[in-house]
Amino acid sequence: MTLSLYFVMRFLKVVAQVFFVFFGIMMLTDMVEQLRRFSAQNISLTDAATLALLNIPSSLYRILPLIFVLAAIALFLALAKSSELVVVRAAGRSGLRFLLAPVTTALALGAFAVGVLNPLVAATSKHYDDLYARQARGAESVLSLSENGLWLRQGTSDGQTVINAARADREGTRLFGVTFLIYDQNGTPIQRIEAEEAVLETGAWALTQAKYWDLTAPNPEVSAEVKPAASLASELTRDRIRDSFGDPSSIPIWALPGYIHKLELAGFSARSHRVWMQMEMALPLLLAAMVLVAAGFTMRHARSGKIGQSVLFALAGGFAIFFLRNFAQVLGESGQISVYLAAWTPPVAAILLSLGLLLHLEDG
Repeated sequence: MTLSLYFVMRFLKVVAQVFFVFFGIMMLTDMVEQLRRFSAQNISLTDAATLALLNIPSSLYRILPLIFVLAAIALFLALAKSSELVVVRAAGRSGLRFLLAPVTTALALGAFAVGVLNPLVAATSKHYDDLYARQARGAESVLSLSENGLWLRQGTSDGQTVINAARADREGTRLFGVTFLIYDQNGTPIQRIEAEEAVLETGAWALTQAKYWDLTAPNPEVSAEVKPAASLASELTRDRIRDSFGDPSSIPIWALPGYIHKLELAGFSARSHRVWMQMEMALPLLLAAMVLVAAGFTMRHARSGKIGQSVLFALAGGFAIFFLRNFAQVLGESGQISVYLAAWTPPVAAILLSLGLLLHLEDG
């Protein structure tokens, strides 16, 4: 038990060191990128640092598997160099039994990442997107879902427009049972529009059977006007609407099931969100697989030679699994393979292949 705890602490220390090295490098790089991107807006250094701090967590979260494979390689090389692996084997403990400590730690850290870090990353990503939208466009376009249907907000320098629709097509460019509530610069509602259907065209919504209410009039209902066909100016595009809800990583894992349900009720496809949720559930297995891959190539005595070659093979194996996972995600989102196959096959296959290699090396 004491020996296992020792290896757990060693592994946690190495993971923390690699994590903070990546954090420092990515923080400086992102700050420079934010300063370059918003140079026309004369962004301050503080604002750039704020944007970078909000953007870095999502980037670090995406490369967690690579952080773990690097940490595992560093751990096994350090243990081999100090001959601790030789001492452990001489004490009668096999290599597979020794691996229980770092693999269990990887599983626990993976569960912590999914349960705790995932909601934090989702919150920072959403805040970053809001700040980025204000810096880049000066106004926000936000989409949200509720039991009352689909909600959109489009903004310009003249005011804001809140849009509510009972349902929409998969692209979010054709709305049914739609209501537009238009506000002026002071936030006062000035006009209400209800339409049977609204289709997003270039620079405007094309409305069918639209009824207009002038909310500044003494009696809006008396002055209401019905138009069989009308248009309402809009700066929204299909890509901006899809970007508002299309990134599953901006939604906490605990809220994903309910969000998927609302998304499907509104008429959108939730396949990418389903794939993301399953991949998040499989993340602990993937991190454990990265530890096993690193062990398969680097858990040997330093005097055996070819250390550089072993490290290269371990890195290649880790990057290959990372690439295959992303490739499987694309196939799952496009419907080429099932959701569960896309999420669970890469980590399970990596674990089985790594165990096969370790059994071959340990038992011949």
